Amino acid sequence: MSSTTTGTTTDAAAAERTIAAARARIDALDERIIALITERVAASAEVQRARISAGGRRVHLARENEILRRYRAGLGGAGTDVAMRLLELCRGTL
Repeated sequence: MSSTTTGTTTDAAAAERTIAAARARIDALDERIIALITERVAASAEVQRARISAGGRRVHLARENEILRRYRAGLGGAGTDVAMRLLELCRGTL
């Protein structure tokens, strides 16, 4: 084999190891994100139950706007989309 072929093979193998390691980290992060979202949904349900039992409304729009601003500040324009999906998950049945 020429040194170019060997170098390319070595580079490809290194790239595959890097990809595999990064994918494993991504999978672990996804598991943590899902667990955190599940925990957030439960906390949100607790807030909603308390608010409703005190005669309030299930959804507090000013609070949702705070959350939207926080996500946008942290993640840019896509943060608004992320926050909207999260709020939908946390609202439960309206």
